[in-house]
Amino acid sequence: MTDKKRVFNARFALVITLILLVASAAGCAAPGVSQAAGAPAYIVIEAESGRVIAEERADAKMYPASTTKILTALVVLERMPLELEFTVPDCAVGVEGSSIYLRRGEKVSVGDMLYGLMLRSGNDAAVALAVATAGSVERFAAMMNERARRAGAASSNFVNPHGLHDDGHYTTARDLALITAEAYRHPEFARIVATKKVTTGEGENARVMYNKNKLLSSLEGANGVKTGYTTRSGKCLVGGAIVDGVQRISVLLGASGDMWSVTRELLMRKV
Repeated sequence: MTDKKRVFNARFALVITLILLVASAAGCAAPGVSQAAGAPAYIVIEAESGRVIAEERADAKMYPASTTKILTALVVLERMPLELEFTVPDCAVGVEGSSIYLRRGEKVSVGDMLYGLMLRSGNDAAVALAVATAGSVERFAAMMNERARRAGAASSNFVNPHGLHDDGHYTTARDLALITAEAYRHPEFARIVATKKVTTGEGENARVMYNKNKLLSSLEGANGVKTGYTTRSGKCLVGGAIVDGVQRISVLLGASGDMWSVTRELLMRKV
């Protein structure tokens, strides 16, 4: 190797080292909630009034992962009685990701599937409910988009009931907060998402379900809502809590850090 090449390689290595040091330092300098959590978007609102308490990049388009299921539950609750029983369709068996392990031909109720949807994040429960409600996932997605628009969610598009990644399936923190506020207007939704443990079905169809939402046991007044994660979406968490007698909703999308502590801080944020 010539002396010129050695000098060039040394200078190149120095430049790369400096770039990495600057990038590392920038990642550690986290003055705000968003940077501290690695979260590009969040919002906190009062459910009844819609008043915004805090926000950052709340209108950025994001992948919602399983927080999608809040809208799925809302559409189902407005169209289907909880006690209605139906047969699990073949297309709901073995859906990838989170599952409550539905069996082909199994008889289930809408209410039990909503628990499986919101407590255990069952993607199979999401497909089963979608087909029972609309006849197909595609028709159910159309219902989701229509309901989202009526909630004021103007920057979202949904193509499935579970939130498994699709480039055309997206929302914003603001839109998801508006959708969640609509869902909270239904007592059945509020009751389901605040449930820590439930047993559904009987005999061989009995299932004991524990809620994945750690807020329910780590924050006074917490009463919801839903977690979500894919490699493309990052960590997502929609939180709900009664603060000073008022229902608050927080939405945190795209987090890479501790979404639980950040969400607790957001929900308790002083006005």
